[in-house]
Amino acid sequence: MSIPPPRRPGTSRVITDSGVDHVRLAYDYLDAGDIDGYGSLLDAGALGAELERPRPPGARHLITRIVADGTCVVAMGRLTPQQREFVDVFTLSAQGMLRTCHRYYAATDG
Repeated sequence: MSIPPPRRPGTSRVITDSGVDHVRLAYDYLDAGDIDGYGSLLDAGALGAELERPRPPGARHLITRIVADGTCVVAMGRLTPQQREFVDVFTLSAQGMLRTCHRYYAATDG
């Protein structure tokens, strides 16, 4: 019999689910060039430099999977048309707003 790990105290499923929605919206806003919309998802105490998502002109995010636990949301996908795979690791505030994001790219051959 397997016992699931305990949930982090103070993080409800509602907060985590809200954070997942905010992550999905963040990509929609970024791809549409809506910086104000993107800014509306950020925690007031977030450092802007930790949440910048520069992308090549014309690039769009194709999200293939999102995994969330507590105040951590991980989004996997690729930038198109470059077909460059990435993983973004977000941390959420206690209210489910985006606090930080760190992007990691897949290694490329060559």
